[in-house]
Amino acid sequence: MERPAWVPRSIDISVPSVSRIYDFYLGGSHNFEVDREAARRAMEFMPGLPKIMQANRAFMRRAVRFATEEGIDQFLDIGSGIPTFGNVHEVAARARPGARVVYVDHDPVAVAHSEAVLADHDDADVVAADLRGPREILAAPQVERLIDLNRPVALLLVAILHFVEDADDPYAVVAELSDALAPGSLLVLTHASYEHVPLPAEQAGGAVGVYKDIRNPLIMRSRDDIARFFKGYDMVEPGLVPMPRWRSEQAPEDEDPYAFSGYAGVGRKA
Repeated sequence: MERPAWVPRSIDISVPSVSRIYDFYLGGSHNFEVDREAARRAMEFMPGLPKIMQANRAFMRRAVRFATEEGIDQFLDIGSGIPTFGNVHEVAARARPGARVVYVDHDPVAVAHSEAVLADHDDADVVAADLRGPREILAAPQVERLIDLNRPVALLLVAILHFVEDADDPYAVVAELSDALAPGSLLVLTHASYEHVPLPAEQAGGAVGVYKDIRNPLIMRSRDDIARFFKGYDMVEPGLVPMPRWRSEQAPEDEDPYAFSGYAGVGRKA
């Protein structure tokens, strides 16, 4: 397999990556055949996976615009993935010039491409770190330079927590990050769930099995379990709902049925 010039030497391009699979679903070009093969296998069970990822991105952009309307100009996007059209720093800067953004990801390709995209941006940077290490993230020099934790921050955990297994205590991870945020901060979150998937759970489970096979288990949680991540936050209307039902400009009945898979919500720290 030929190594593209943009790929860091440390990357094993024979192993699939969740970030690069996500990039493939969104129509990006920073993925390898091994990623595309895994994505196609998952889509054999759940053909609407690209629609789900598009709904995730659309929700993220709406939530960022909402945050700017609420006066927030600082964004910490953990599990940001490989940059594609309509990134957080682009959406935030259009709505609120001077907004500051720090991206965080543990995938070296996502980090390397983010560094290239952000090379000429003084108000945005990227950290190579894992969500499961919140102290490392908060202590990163990029965060210390751009994010004032004494003022409200929008913490984005979009399509990332369902890759954190219960053994790694994702609730404690979110709580530690939340404890560092000032009152008035926002938690922006999406999470996969079997609820509202327009397929029998057994068939959807086949797609989940693909992620298990590539050693990136996809943890499907219930709405009640997802709501627990918002402990200490007041939910912003309309609450924790399927993605197209969160302040969408498009009528829900016009959305693809797969877009309703999983949940999205925004909470305001009390």
